[in-house]
Amino acid sequence: MKNPISLAQGREYLAIPGPSVMPDVVLQAMHRASPNIYEGELIDMMPDLTRDLCGVARTDHQVAIYIANGHGTWEAALSNVIAPGDIVLAPASGLFAHGWAEMAAGIGAQVKLIDFGTSSPWDFDQIAETLREDSAHDIKAVLAVHVDTSSSIRNDIPALRDLLDELDHPALLMADCIASLCCDRFEMDAWGVDVMVTACQKGLMTPAGVGFVFFNDKAQARRAQMPRVSKYWDWQPRSNPDQFYQFFNGTAPTQHLYGLRAALDLIHGEGIEHIWARHRQLAKAVWVACERWSEGGALQINVDEPTHRSHAVTALRLTEGRGTALRNYCKDQLGLTLGIGLGMEDKESCFRLGHMGHVNGQMILAMLASIETGMAALDIPRGSGAVEAAALVLAKQS
Repeated sequence: MKNPISLAQGREYLAIPGPSVMPDVVLQAMHRASPNIYEGELIDMMPDLTRDLCGVARTDHQVAIYIANGHGTWEAALSNVIAPGDIVLAPASGLFAHGWAEMAAGIGAQVKLIDFGTSSPWDFDQIAETLREDSAHDIKAVLAVHVDTSSSIRNDIPALRDLLDELDHPALLMADCIASLCCDRFEMDAWGVDVMVTACQKGLMTPAGVGFVFFNDKAQARRAQMPRVSKYWDWQPRSNPDQFYQFFNGTAPTQHLYGLRAALDLIHGEGIEHIWARHRQLAKAVWVACERWSEGGALQINVDEPTHRSHAVTALRLTEGRGTALRNYCKDQLGLTLGIGLGMEDKESCFRLGHMGHVNGQMILAMLASIETGMAALDIPRGSGAVEAAALVLAKQS
């Protein structure tokens, strides 16, 4: 195609797997003058804010708030329960499990990493073998990424809890839900998770900059045994402050708190069960379209088995390194931004679709139709009927 007419004017659609689409009501809540940080409404809003955060995480336990991205919450969580020389187990099915493991090594932990590649979920037989070999219970924690944003693999957290219980292993179960919270079903207490980390810019629909660490009594007991925890990362004063500033170890992220309050109102207004069902249905529409396209031989879904696919993000690859070309066409000609390939050797072939947070049926259908337009413009082989198949999934709600 020579000199195509750009149709990218108008509102752009950011379909990357985080930061996700921000609701207007969240942005409007943030667009205000800074409040008094010593008394008044900001201080008064914190009890309900922390309560509603715990409701989203499905826990009756505690939460600490950090002015940090997801990487910061990795270090915050580790710093409260892992001392230099402690051993952690990290089963990896994508880039971000490696990242959390590297963070653990950076604070002096010894890491046992089991790499399952970038297209396969955990192999519980291998994890069980490693845990059985640890008869002295030197492994203090298992770093479990629920959804790895790079590979779009969704791992089975309840099964990992069952395995730890079956082997009577006391290691803390620590879950990374940065990509999955408010998208894929997650239930901290019912699933027996001891520590969970997440951040605000994906399912929580708030601009990046605030992260959260949830922890139960078992994790708190481990914190009490720690020889040293840095004053900034210590979750104790943040979760049980005597004064307001201790929530944040200093000045509060005021505008973010107003935005988060608005986002939590949206979440609780819709209801977490409905949010999970909405993400599940929209993901099915994405998958069926991709499966139809894959019949042409050029496109491949990174995760073969649907039960292991995230409802928040789908990782894909195109033959002959055409993932980048498709992304560029969609952005430059149609105003649609798709996610880059992360953690893949053939990153020029790979791209990702974010379908998380503030998204609905017409947005997903528009994304899929735009991708089909790009594939047609670039002469990428594809099966037919993809968008129609997605529309039928949404119409039939099955």
